[in-house]
Amino acid sequence: MLNVTLYFQKDNPDCIQIKKDLTELQSQFPHRLVEVDIDSDELLKAKYNKVVPILEAGPFTLKGAVTKQKLQMTLGAASDRKNQLEKLEDPVYKMRIEKGKTVTTGDKISFWISKKYLLILNLFMLFYVGLPLLAPTLMWLGAEAPANAIYRMYKPLCHQFAFRSFFLFGEQPYYPLAEANVANTKTFEEVSGITNLDDPYSTSRFEARNYIGNENVGYKVALCERDVAIYLAILGFGIVFGLTGRKVKTLHWLAWILLGIAPIGLDGFSQLLSQFEWDWLSAIIPYRESTPFLRALTGALFGLFTAWFAYPNIEESMNETRQYYIKKFAVNNNQVSE
Repeated sequence: MLNVTLYFQKDNPDCIQIKKDLTELQSQFPHRLVEVDIDSDELLKAKYNKVVPILEAGPFTLKGAVTKQKLQMTLGAASDRKNQLEKLEDPVYKMRIEKGKTVTTGDKISFWISKKYLLILNLFMLFYVGLPLLAPTLMWLGAEAPANAIYRMYKPLCHQFAFRSFFLFGEQPYYPLAEANVANTKTFEEVSGITNLDDPYSTSRFEARNYIGNENVGYKVALCERDVAIYLAILGFGIVFGLTGRKVKTLHWLAWILLGIAPIGLDGFSQLLSQFEWDWLSAIIPYRESTPFLRALTGALFGLFTAWFAYPNIEESMNETRQYYIKKFAVNNNQVSE
Protein backbone atom coordinates (compact mmCIF):
# COMPACT_ATOMS: atom_id res chain seq x y z
CA MET A 1 0.00 0.00 0.00
CA LEU A 2 1.18 3.52 -0.85
CA ASN A 3 2.36 5.57 2.14
CA VAL A 4 1.11 9.15 2.14
CA THR A 5 2.49 11.56 4.75
CA LEU A 6 0.48 14.62 5.68
CA TYR A 7 1.99 17.43 7.76
CA PHE A 8 -1.01 19.24 9.19
CA GLN A 9 -2.15 21.73 11.80
CA LYS A 10 -5.33 21.34 13.80
CA ASP A 11 -8.25 23.55 12.82
CA ASN A 12 -6.54 24.58 9.59
CA PRO A 13 -9.31 24.59 6.92
CA ASP A 14 -6.96 23.52 4.11
CA CYS A 15 -5.76 20.58 6.19
CA ILE A 16 -9.33 19.55 6.96
CA GLN A 17 -10.23 19.71 3.28
CA ILE A 18 -7.27 17.65 2.07
CA LYS A 19 -8.05 14.95 4.64
CA LYS A 20 -11.62 14.84 3.33
CA ASP A 21 -10.38 14.55 -0.27
CA LEU A 22 -7.95 11.77 0.68
CA THR A 23 -10.76 9.81 2.30
CA GLU A 24 -12.84 10.10 -0.88
CA LEU A 25 -9.89 8.96 -3.03
CA GLN A 26 -9.06 5.96 -0.81
CA SER A 27 -10.97 3.45 -2.95
CA GLN A 28 -9.44 4.70 -6.19
CA PHE A 29 -5.89 4.96 -4.83
CA PRO A 30 -5.49 2.71 -1.74
CA HIS A 31 -3.04 4.37 0.60
CA ARG A 32 -1.93 4.48 4.22
CA LEU A 33 -2.24 8.00 5.56
CA VAL A 34 0.42 9.03 8.09
CA GLU A 35 -0.48 12.25 9.87
CA VAL A 36 2.18 14.45 11.49
CA ASP A 37 0.98 17.37 13.59
CA ILE A 38 3.53 20.15 13.10
CA ASP A 39 2.63 21.61 16.51
CA SER A 40 4.17 18.51 18.11
CA ASP A 41 7.69 19.63 17.17
CA GLU A 42 9.21 23.12 17.22
CA LEU A 43 11.31 22.38 14.13
CA LEU A 44 8.31 21.33 12.06
CA LYS A 45 6.27 24.25 13.33
CA ALA A 46 8.97 26.75 12.40
CA LYS A 47 9.48 25.16 8.99
CA TYR A 48 5.89 24.47 7.91
CA ASN A 49 3.75 26.91 9.93
CA LYS A 50 2.86 29.10 6.94
CA VAL A 51 2.65 26.42 4.24
CA VAL A 52 0.55 23.59 5.69
CA PRO A 53 -0.78 21.24 4.58
CA ILE A 54 2.28 19.45 3.18
CA LEU A 55 1.57 16.13 1.49
CA GLU A 56 4.30 13.68 0.49
CA ALA A 57 3.56 10.67 -1.70
CA GLY A 58 6.68 8.90 -2.95
CA PRO A 59 8.95 11.56 -4.49
CA PHE A 60 6.06 13.98 -4.97
CA THR A 61 5.24 16.86 -2.63
CA LEU A 62 2.22 19.15 -2.51
CA LYS A 63 2.19 22.33 -0.43
CA GLY A 64 -0.67 24.49 0.75
CA ALA A 65 -4.23 24.38 -0.56
CA VAL A 66 -4.53 21.99 -3.53
CA THR A 67 -7.44 20.98 -5.70
CA LYS A 68 -8.87 17.49 -5.55
CA GLN A 69 -7.86 17.02 -9.20
CA LYS A 70 -4.20 17.82 -8.46
CA LEU A 71 -4.29 15.50 -5.45
CA GLN A 72 -5.75 12.76 -7.67
CA MET A 73 -2.97 13.23 -10.24
CA THR A 74 -0.27 13.09 -7.54
CA LEU A 75 -1.64 9.92 -5.95
CA GLY A 76 -1.95 8.34 -9.40
CA ALA A 77 1.65 9.17 -10.30
CA ALA A 78 2.95 7.91 -6.95
CA SER A 79 0.94 4.68 -7.23
CA ASP A 80 2.19 4.06 -10.78
CA ARG A 81 5.78 4.63 -9.70
CA LYS A 82 5.37 2.27 -6.75
CA ASN A 83 3.88 -0.47 -8.95
CA GLN A 84 6.66 -0.10 -11.51
CA LEU A 85 9.40 -0.37 -8.88
CA GLU A 86 7.76 -3.46 -7.41
CA LYS A 87 7.54 -5.10 -10.85
CA LEU A 88 11.18 -4.33 -11.56
CA GLU A 89 12.12 -5.66 -8.11
CA ASP A 90 14.42 -2.71 -7.59
CA PRO A 91 16.84 -3.72 -4.75
CA VAL A 92 17.34 -0.16 -3.51
CA TYR A 93 13.58 0.37 -3.29
CA LYS A 94 13.14 -2.95 -1.47
CA MET A 95 15.89 -2.12 1.02
CA ARG A 96 14.38 1.32 1.71
CA ILE A 97 10.93 -0.20 2.29
CA GLU A 98 12.28 -2.85 4.66
CA LYS A 99 14.36 -0.31 6.53
CA GLY A 100 11.32 1.87 7.07
CA LYS A 101 9.27 -0.95 8.62
CA THR A 102 11.21 -1.15 11.88
CA VAL A 103 12.52 1.34 14.41
CA THR A 104 15.87 0.25 15.83
CA THR A 105 17.77 1.36 18.91
CA GLY A 106 20.19 3.07 16.53
CA ASP A 107 17.28 5.08 15.11
CA LYS A 108 16.26 6.23 18.58
CA ILE A 109 19.84 7.19 19.48
CA SER A 110 20.28 9.09 16.20
CA PHE A 111 17.02 10.95 16.77
CA TRP A 112 18.07 11.86 20.31
CA ILE A 113 21.45 13.11 19.10
CA SER A 114 19.78 15.19 16.37
CA LYS A 115 17.79 16.98 19.11
CA LYS A 116 20.57 17.27 21.69
CA TYR A 117 23.65 17.70 19.49
CA LEU A 118 24.29 21.30 20.58
CA LEU A 119 24.17 20.39 24.26
CA ILE A 120 26.54 17.49 23.55
CA LEU A 121 28.99 19.75 21.68
CA ASN A 122 28.87 22.46 24.34
CA LEU A 123 29.43 19.96 27.15
CA PHE A 124 32.30 18.40 25.24
CA MET A 125 33.94 21.80 24.67
CA LEU A 126 33.42 22.72 28.32
CA PHE A 127 35.04 19.46 29.40
CA TYR A 128 37.83 19.68 26.83
CA VAL A 129 38.91 23.22 27.75
CA GLY A 130 37.92 22.92 31.41
CA LEU A 131 40.30 20.08 32.28
CA PRO A 132 43.41 22.01 31.15
CA LEU A 133 42.31 24.90 33.38
CA LEU A 134 41.69 22.46 36.21
CA ALA A 135 45.27 21.13 36.06
CA PRO A 136 46.98 24.29 37.43
CA THR A 137 44.16 24.67 39.97
CA LEU A 138 44.86 21.18 41.28
CA MET A 139 48.59 21.93 41.40
CA TRP A 140 47.88 25.07 43.42
CA LEU A 141 45.73 23.02 45.81
CA GLY A 142 48.51 20.45 46.20
CA ALA A 143 46.75 17.64 44.31
CA GLU A 144 49.72 16.88 42.06
CA ALA A 145 48.77 13.34 41.04
CA PRO A 146 45.48 14.22 39.28
CA ALA A 147 47.03 17.40 37.89
CA ASN A 148 49.92 15.47 36.34
CA ALA A 149 47.43 12.98 34.90
CA ILE A 150 45.71 15.84 33.07
CA TYR A 151 49.03 17.19 31.76
CA ARG A 152 49.91 13.72 30.45
CA MET A 153 46.45 13.31 28.90
CA TYR A 154 46.80 16.50 26.87
CA LYS A 155 50.46 16.07 25.94
CA PRO A 156 49.67 14.25 22.64
CA LEU A 157 47.12 16.96 21.80
CA CYS A 158 49.26 20.08 22.27
CA HIS A 159 52.94 21.06 22.29
CA GLN A 160 52.49 22.43 25.86
CA PHE A 161 55.51 24.73 25.61
CA ALA A 162 55.43 26.72 28.83
CA PHE A 163 56.61 29.87 27.06
CA ARG A 164 53.48 29.68 24.86
CA SER A 165 51.02 28.81 27.62
CA PHE A 166 48.97 30.70 30.18
CA PHE A 167 49.81 30.41 33.90
CA LEU A 168 47.41 30.61 36.83
CA PHE A 169 48.05 31.61 40.46
CA GLY A 170 51.41 33.27 39.75
CA GLU A 171 53.04 36.63 39.20
CA GLN A 172 52.04 36.84 35.53
CA PRO A 173 49.46 35.20 33.25
CA TYR A 174 52.20 34.28 30.76
CA TYR A 175 56.00 34.16 30.40
CA PRO A 176 56.99 34.60 26.74
CA LEU A 177 60.44 34.19 25.28
CA ALA A 178 62.69 37.23 25.21
CA GLU A 179 62.42 37.21 21.40
CA ALA A 180 58.71 38.06 21.68
CA ASN A 181 59.69 41.50 23.01
CA VAL A 182 56.74 41.88 25.39
CA ALA A 183 57.38 44.98 27.50
CA ASN A 184 57.21 44.99 31.30
CA THR A 185 56.99 41.22 31.44
CA LYS A 186 59.36 38.66 32.88
CA THR A 187 60.55 36.25 30.24
CA PHE A 188 60.37 32.49 30.47
CA GLU A 189 64.15 32.28 30.46
CA GLU A 190 64.28 34.52 33.54
CA VAL A 191 61.81 32.55 35.67
CA SER A 192 62.77 29.04 34.57
CA GLY A 193 66.51 29.27 33.97
CA ILE A 194 66.06 27.33 30.72
CA THR A 195 67.99 28.88 27.82
CA ASN A 196 68.67 28.37 24.12
CA LEU A 197 64.93 28.20 23.41
CA ASP A 198 65.09 30.32 20.27
CA ASP A 199 66.49 27.27 18.44
CA PRO A 200 63.60 24.99 17.38
CA TYR A 201 66.01 22.03 17.30
CA SER A 202 67.28 22.57 20.84
CA THR A 203 66.68 19.89 23.47
CA SER A 204 65.85 22.76 25.82
CA ARG A 205 62.42 22.80 24.27
CA PHE A 206 61.71 19.40 25.80
CA GLU A 207 62.46 20.94 29.19
CA ALA A 208 60.11 23.82 28.41
CA ARG A 209 57.42 21.35 27.43
CA ASN A 210 57.72 19.49 30.73
CA TYR A 211 57.94 22.68 32.82
CA ILE A 212 54.78 23.08 34.91
CA GLY A 213 55.70 25.96 37.23
CA ASN A 214 55.92 26.63 40.96
CA GLU A 215 54.34 28.68 43.73
CA ASN A 216 55.91 31.95 42.56
CA VAL A 217 55.57 31.59 38.81
CA GLY A 218 52.18 29.90 38.97
CA TYR A 219 51.17 26.73 37.19
CA LYS A 220 50.85 26.11 33.47
CA VAL A 221 47.50 25.50 31.77
CA ALA A 222 47.59 22.09 30.04
CA LEU A 223 46.76 23.60 26.63
CA CYS A 224 48.71 26.38 24.92
CA GLU A 225 47.43 29.96 24.68
CA ARG A 226 46.18 29.56 21.12
CA ASP A 227 44.31 26.32 21.82
CA VAL A 228 42.64 27.73 24.94
CA ALA A 229 41.42 30.72 22.91
CA ILE A 230 40.16 28.48 20.08
CA TYR A 231 38.08 26.18 22.27
CA LEU A 232 36.76 28.95 24.53
CA ALA A 233 35.60 30.84 21.43
CA ILE A 234 33.87 27.73 20.06
CA LEU A 235 32.21 27.16 23.43
CA GLY A 236 31.15 30.80 23.61
CA PHE A 237 29.60 30.71 20.15
CA GLY A 238 27.85 27.43 20.95
CA ILE A 239 26.23 28.97 24.03
CA VAL A 240 25.14 32.09 22.14
CA PHE A 241 23.89 29.93 19.24
CA GLY A 242 21.70 28.00 21.66
CA LEU A 243 20.41 31.08 23.48
CA THR A 244 19.36 32.68 20.16
CA GLY A 245 17.30 29.64 19.21
CA ARG A 246 19.90 28.31 16.76
CA LYS A 247 18.67 30.80 14.15
CA VAL A 248 22.04 32.37 13.30
CA LYS A 249 22.76 31.99 9.58
CA THR A 250 25.99 30.31 8.51
CA LEU A 251 29.02 32.46 7.77
CA HIS A 252 30.05 32.67 4.12
CA TRP A 253 33.02 30.41 3.40
CA LEU A 254 35.07 33.32 2.04
CA ALA A 255 34.55 35.30 5.26
CA TRP A 256 35.59 32.19 7.23
CA ILE A 257 38.84 31.97 5.27
CA LEU A 258 39.63 35.70 5.48
CA LEU A 259 38.62 36.28 9.11
CA GLY A 260 39.21 32.87 10.68
CA ILE A 261 41.91 30.98 8.82
CA ALA A 262 44.07 33.76 7.38
CA PRO A 263 45.06 35.47 10.68
CA ILE A 264 46.00 32.25 12.48
CA GLY A 265 47.78 30.95 9.39
CA LEU A 266 49.75 34.17 8.95
CA ASP A 267 50.77 34.34 12.61
CA GLY A 268 51.54 30.65 12.98
CA PHE A 269 53.34 29.96 9.73
CA SER A 270 55.34 33.21 9.67
CA GLN A 271 56.66 32.25 13.12
CA LEU A 272 57.32 28.64 12.17
CA LEU A 273 59.08 29.39 8.91
CA SER A 274 61.14 32.22 10.41
CA GLN A 275 62.70 29.89 12.98
CA PHE A 276 64.19 27.39 10.53
CA GLU A 277 67.89 28.01 10.07
CA TRP A 278 67.78 28.27 6.29
CA ASP A 279 69.75 31.19 4.91
CA TRP A 280 67.55 31.70 1.86
CA LEU A 281 64.41 31.73 4.04
CA SER A 282 65.94 34.01 6.68
CA ALA A 283 66.50 36.61 3.99
CA ILE A 284 62.77 36.60 3.23
CA ILE A 285 61.24 36.11 6.68
CA PRO A 286 63.15 37.56 9.66
CA TYR A 287 63.11 35.63 12.92
CA ARG A 288 59.98 36.27 14.99
CA GLU A 289 58.29 34.87 18.09
CA SER A 290 54.58 35.59 18.33
CA THR A 291 53.20 37.27 21.45
CA PRO A 292 50.60 35.89 23.88
CA PHE A 293 48.17 38.55 22.67
CA LEU A 294 48.51 37.54 19.01
CA ARG A 295 48.24 33.84 19.85
CA ALA A 296 45.07 34.38 21.85
CA LEU A 297 43.57 36.82 19.33
CA THR A 298 44.16 34.65 16.25
CA GLY A 299 43.06 31.55 18.13
CA ALA A 300 39.83 33.24 19.25
CA LEU A 301 39.12 34.48 15.72
CA PHE A 302 39.69 31.00 14.30
CA GLY A 303 37.45 29.37 16.92
CA LEU A 304 34.68 31.96 16.60
CA PHE A 305 34.46 32.03 12.82
CA THR A 306 34.92 28.27 12.47
CA ALA A 307 32.00 27.69 14.84
CA TRP A 308 29.98 30.35 13.03
CA PHE A 309 30.65 28.58 9.73
CA ALA A 310 30.08 25.04 11.04
CA TYR A 311 27.29 25.17 13.63
CA PRO A 312 24.48 26.49 11.38
CA ASN A 313 25.40 23.84 8.80
CA ILE A 314 25.32 21.16 11.49
CA GLU A 315 21.93 22.52 12.60
CA GLU A 316 20.58 22.22 9.07
CA SER A 317 21.83 18.64 8.78
CA MET A 318 20.41 17.71 12.19
CA ASN A 319 17.06 19.26 11.29
CA GLU A 320 16.87 17.03 8.22
CA THR A 321 17.75 14.04 10.38
CA ARG A 322 15.06 14.92 12.92
CA GLN A 323 12.44 15.33 10.22
CA TYR A 324 13.38 11.98 8.69
CA TYR A 325 12.96 10.17 12.01
CA ILE A 326 9.74 12.00 12.94
CA LYS A 327 8.28 10.76 9.67
CA LYS A 328 9.69 7.26 10.11
CA PHE A 329 8.35 6.95 13.66
CA ALA A 330 4.93 8.19 12.53
CA VAL A 331 4.83 5.62 9.70
CA ASN A 332 5.92 2.86 12.06
CA ASN A 333 3.33 3.81 14.69
CA ASN A 334 0.65 3.85 12.02
CA GLN A 335 1.62 0.35 10.88
CA VAL A 336 1.61 -0.95 14.47
CA SER A 337 -1.84 0.52 15.17
CA GLU A 338 -3.20 -1.24 12.11
